[in-house]
Amino acid sequence: MNYNELYDNALEASEFLKSLGNQWRLMILCSLGNTEKSVGTLEGELQLKQSALSQHLARLRRDGLVKTRRDAQTIYYSIKDPNVMKVILVLQEAFCPPEKA
Repeated sequence: MNYNELYDNALEASEFLKSLGNQWRLMILCSLGNTEKSVGTLEGELQLKQSALSQHLARLRRDGLVKTRRDAQTIYYSIKDPNVMKVILVLQEAFCPPEKA
């Protein structure tokens, strides 16, 4: 890998990590997992005010990490970038170990 490729990859990774660099955005992505959820469902699960949730979802959408689907008045969110789930799984393994029985 040459310097320019390394630089471009590092820049892309840095931007990706900036998107994840907020506890609420991480919680949104963990909550979504491999499923699709409405804003109302996410709001209830995360106990986050709708205005704050919308701002975080807008950032995740702008950064290409989530996608939307509209069904009448309801907007559903799901993870768009497969790298998100890879990172979330590593973070869960490191920071959310399974409870001991």
